[in-house]
Amino acid sequence: MTAFTPIPISDKQQLLVKLCEQFEDAIFILDTQLRYLSVNASYELMLGYTEDFLLGRPLGIYAAEFLSDDEQTVLKNLINSLDSTGFCEIDFSMANRYGQILDCHITYRRIYLEETAYYIGIIRDMATLAQNRKEVVHLLNYDQLTGLPNRKVFLSQTSELLLDSYQEVVVVRLNIDRYRNLASLLGPDSINTLVENFVRRTKELELEHLRCFSHFGGDDFALLFECSDAHMVRNQLDSLMQMCERPFFLNDSTDKETQVYCHISVGVSYFPENDHEFIGLLTKAEKALNYVKQQGGDDVCWYHKSINEVNTHNIQLESELRAATNDGQFVPYYQPKFALDTGIITGFEALVRWQHPTRGLLKPMDFMDAVISHKLSFELFSQMAIQIAKQLSAWQRLGFHQHICINADAAEFSQPDFFELVRHLLINHDIAAHQLHIEVTESSLIQRHTNVKKQLDLLKALGICLALDDFGTGYASLSYLQEYPFDFIKIDKSFISKITGDRTQRAIVKAILDLAEALDMQVIAEGIENEQQRDLLLSMGCQYGQGYWFGKPMTADEATKMLTQQHLSKTNSP
Repeated sequence: MTAFTPIPISDKQQLLVKLCEQFEDAIFILDTQLRYLSVNASYELMLGYTEDFLLGRPLGIYAAEFLSDDEQTVLKNLINSLDSTGFCEIDFSMANRYGQILDCHITYRRIYLEETAYYIGIIRDMATLAQNRKEVVHLLNYDQLTGLPNRKVFLSQTSELLLDSYQEVVVVRLNIDRYRNLASLLGPDSINTLVENFVRRTKELELEHLRCFSHFGGDDFALLFECSDAHMVRNQLDSLMQMCERPFFLNDSTDKETQVYCHISVGVSYFPENDHEFIGLLTKAEKALNYVKQQGGDDVCWYHKSINEVNTHNIQLESELRAATNDGQFVPYYQPKFALDTGIITGFEALVRWQHPTRGLLKPMDFMDAVISHKLSFELFSQMAIQIAKQLSAWQRLGFHQHICINADAAEFSQPDFFELVRHLLINHDIAAHQLHIEVTESSLIQRHTNVKKQLDLLKALGICLALDDFGTGYASLSYLQEYPFDFIKIDKSFISKITGDRTQRAIVKAILDLAEALDMQVIAEGIENEQQRDLLLSMGCQYGQGYWFGKPMTADEATKMLTQQHLSKTNSP
């Protein structure tokens, strides 16, 4: 630690003088006769008199007989107070050199130096202080970007309205959909401009019965209505939703105009139907808002009691899903794939099932959306992949060299550990890369194009076989076949269900088969449910298929038994 060195007296005096000069309040020093000895720069600016002019002059600047009666009274009271206590504090209106009236708070204090009395005065301009206070109050109550009342003001106005109103009071909460994505894409300046434009357009609607339009921050807004019938607000909200159908135009740093669509999710509650307290109304409007967002947004929801049940179910489901990932309740069921000409099992597709402790065996339709919304996809994929790797290893020891196909979605591909997880599974369980197939849905390719491409290229280089699932149900299937390194195409079951009697379906399937042959890809037909479908697909050149006609998804033990029977039948055949 550096040793402390005291400041020399001369330097200390200079430091004090400089500090006084920088002080915002006006400071002056008087002698025992209340004559000016010194003033700082703020005093000169406030009163309009220079220090040279003031030195030696009396406190009132001019002789007492030239002062008004009020000024003489103030001066007399000041002298009496200083003589008796050495201190005086007053609020006083005074004129400066330019005739401006200043509302001032003045403090006087007597100080002795070597038995000589001095009087130190400090003047604070109350108008400046009041302005500062006004600005602080505004900052505390209004959003800086939009100038709208903030949450605090909204709650206060809602509370007051509920106390005074004899009508119905409607609380509306709204969020801008995809706000985080828009903020990331547009940048801070453009997203602020978008919010400002949204507020401007909303104000221009001049919504009837509106009592408060509030900005809680970011994409978070609230509206407060008062009317004889709450449902009159429906028309106002329809106008708001229609407003968002028109694009917003933003200019970037190059003056290039960007067109942005700004959709909103809206939740509504009202007094007296939903609650009598403002906190209850706000909470229920927010529950309705969250419900809309869970359903995909871009809609209006009026609060109803069943929303509580949905929210409770979602909270419970999330808790159970997290417990399931920790306790290993997710298990793979295996659906066999067959060669259509011989009926021989060529592999399996692993389909996730949830062995729920109280509800029994659940299919993906019962929980998969919740897994995705709660960002548990990678944990689920990891559990499934580990169990599949162990199963492949077990079958390998029995002499069954099968492949298993696992489904992967965009959420899994976005994980930085995805590739390393797959690579380590192959090494740790001594599995050949071609025994593990990964199916990718078209929707995954749409959502995270760049990252998916990188991961697929790495997997392909490792020797993993890749399949494009649900082919034909997306938006750009042909471009995917050209762009991504797929080995298999899986024809979606929607093209197989009526293939024997629907000419259009047959034509589509035939086109897919011809395309796959030209691209040197193999095809698997999903959803084969009868012999007629199998025979027709085989005659059209399709080699592989899966569906309930061959076998439903089954446990690992049942799949092992099926493989054993196939092996024995081969052994016993002449």
